[in-house]
Amino acid sequence: MTETSSDLLIRPANEGDLTAIVALLADDPLGAARESTDDLTPYVAALKRLTDDPHQHVVVAVRGGRVVGTLQLTIVPGLSRMGSTRSIIEGVRVHADERGSGLGTRFIEWAIERSRAESCRLVQLTSDVTRVDAHRFYERLGFTASHVGFKLQL
Repeated sequence: MTETSSDLLIRPANEGDLTAIVALLADDPLGAARESTDDLTPYVAALKRLTDDPHQHVVVAVRGGRVVGTLQLTIVPGLSRMGSTRSIIEGVRVHADERGSGLGTRFIEWAIERSRAESCRLVQLTSDVTRVDAHRFYERLGFTASHVGFKLQL
């Protein structure tokens, strides 16, 4: 699953990447309120659960030996749409220094390509309503805001 493009490497995440991944997740007002690099224990356990599941793909983008992005791709078999498999893109983050470099586009292209390789018929994602720039980015890549999402905190 490792892919290289010029000086960019997209590869599966490992435990050694967690500090950088969590820092990326925390690097905005929403993430800062819910993520912390102070104790990586819950992240280590979560990454283990994810890497043990063949339907989960947590990847990082590495440039110059530094983690500059992350995303999670989940493959979901289903009955709807005539038994179609779909994928869900989650936790897309690009380091502030890399924004505007094309990394985000390359990341989403990777996720779409991987989804096709997994025989998915649909790629979906959610984005917080406050992330207006992200919405424009996803729409530019061909995604449509076709549904209303709901969440229930447990």
